[in-house]
This record gives sequence, structure tokens and C-alpha cells, in this order.
Amino acid sequence: MNGVVDKWFDGLLRQLVRPEHILLPITVKIHKERSQVTMEMQDLLNGRCGWCGTDSLYVKYHDEEWGVPLHDDHRQFEFLMMEVMQCGLNWNMMIQKREIFRQCFDGFDYDKIASYEEEDIERILSCEGMIKSRRKVEAVIHNARCFQKVRQEYGSFSSYIWGFSGGKTILYAGHQKGKIPAQNALSQQLSQDLRKRGFKYLGPVTVYSHLQACGVINDHVEGCFRYHDLIEHYPTVKKRDKK
Repeated sequence: MNGVVDKWFDGLLRQLVRPEHILLPITVKIHKERSQVTMEMQDLLNGRCGWCGTDSLYVKYHDEEWGVPLHDDHRQFEFLMMEVMQCGLNWNMMIQKREIFRQCFDGFDYDKIASYEEEDIERILSCEGMIKSRRKVEAVIHNARCFQKVRQEYGSFSSYIWGFSGGKTILYAGHQKGKIPAQNALSQQLSQDLRKRGFKYLGPVTVYSHLQACGVINDHVEGCFRYHDLIEHYPTVKKRDKK
């Protein structure tokens, strides 16, 4: 850290450990590692999950979309296929390229995408700013057809996916403290079922990320304003995680 930041932290630390503050139900962990502040401190200072950083699009996504229970099939498909495109990359890149994806994939209209042919694949791959992965583009088209079949069987994809949580958002013990796994028993179960139905690029890690995004799992940290807001406004069930 530079001298100014060091002085700021030293002053903050002195304030937090004053005798009259000892009984406050807050334990603040400050780790000085050259230029980093721990995630705990970032969450405390920002009132948000530390992963969203300061990028305006990413913060907007965190504040307005991530973790909000989603029951719209077009949005479900959009999030799920962005997860497919994200494999091996990062989610921030997906948010930055979201409008490009929408242009390439007809606004993520799964019925239109299901009818794509070779010329559509070539069109998408030639689009400026698009991720140049034929296999991923083909997977999106293939998954759109699988998505249609799930809708035919369950009435909607949302009904299908929310059936795995009993229609309620799951709040796993410990996750709100930042102890969040890359996958768990639920994502493994759903991933296995999706792959049986023919879906591609949807392993348990990718599926866990989708469950977080569409609100089946509330993984906002406890210090984030969205954590409490979602619990207050949406049916939630508390569980112990099984990894």
C-alpha cells in the first residue's frame, strides 16, 4: 500500500479498537499485503459483495440482477448460455460482451436459435467482439433445442429448475460468511440431469454459477445490502450445504 492508504487504515484500525467499540458485534480482519485489502474489509466498506469491484456494468449487474429469483425463460436461457460462453474465461467479460451476444443470438430467443444453420454460425463467428469459439456457438444452438424439450415437458424451464429447490431460494449455512464452494450436491444433481437431457458445457461448477445468478441460491455475503433484501422479499429456506 502507499503511504496515504497505510495512514488511512491505521486510523481506521485505531477507531475500531477503541474501548467503547470492543463490544460491537463486528470483527474486522485487516490484512496488509502491499496493495490489497481483504474481501471482508471491501464488503464492509462497499456494502456489496467484493467480487463486483467498481466497474459500472458489473456493479449494476450485481445490484439489479445477480441472485434475484428468476422465473422468466428468456432470461433463464440468456444466463445459462452466457455461462456456456464463459467457460474458461471470466464472468466480467461476459457482462461486457452481453450486448454483442444479444445481437448475435437474436436476443437469446431460444426458438430462433434452435433453427440456426451453418450460415448463422459463420455470421456469429465473424461478428466483431464475439468470442471466436465454434464449439461454444454450436453448443448454444444445440442447447436451445434441449431447452425447448424441457419446456415441452415441464411447461417452462423455470418450473423445471426451481423444482430442484422446492420453489424457494436456498440460503446455505456459512455461505454468507464467504465460505462459498465452486460446486455442491445440488449443482451436481442438476448438472447430471441436464447432461442426461443432452445439454453441453454445463458441468457442476458452471451450473452452480447459474444457480447463484438466477436466485436459486442466495450467495450474497452478509454485509451486502442485497443479502437481506432478497431474504425479505422472496421465499427462502435455510439449509446446510452438502458438497
